[in-house]
Amino acid sequence: MKIYTKTGDAGETGLFGGGRVSKDDPRVQAYGDVDELNAWIGFVVAIHLPTFESNVLQTIQRDLFAIGAELATPDPAKLRASLDPATVTALETVIDSYDPKLKPLKNFILPGGSPKGAALHVARTVCRRAERSVVALAQIQQINPLIIRYLNRLSDLLFVLARAVNMQTGHDDIAW
Repeated sequence: MKIYTKTGDAGETGLFGGGRVSKDDPRVQAYGDVDELNAWIGFVVAIHLPTFESNVLQTIQRDLFAIGAELATPDPAKLRASLDPATVTALETVIDSYDPKLKPLKNFILPGGSPKGAALHVARTVCRRAERSVVALAQIQQINPLIIRYLNRLSDLLFVLARAVNMQTGHDDIAW
């Protein structure tokens, strides 16, 4: 099987379960932003985080693949799996395990710190963009509302992880 199909050469792409849409369709934008977020999280994992964080992030990557598939499948009857409320709760559990170990925030902080912390901040901002794209899609088409909750919580987790990684590597938050 060849990697190229030439079916997208006219600016359209196929959706899971059938149908074709323009590559600038809000649905394609949403799952494309989720795909970019997944790639950034893969980059963060590749720069050698501690095992626990890597395992958490690889689980998130699997969740993001499921979210991308769900966004690329306009017919819910054709979905293989759907996002589960427990995935949002799992993110909250990880946030709750890290947050008490961090210094309380008294002001906004600049993204950066260590290379790992900075990469997590980039992933956080890409997550926020993906969330905005999914919200825009939800205004015109029905989607699973758990996707928005998941992305909202994930951006919080990425922020907390960035702060935690910076603390672990001796980089203080930089106040704005």
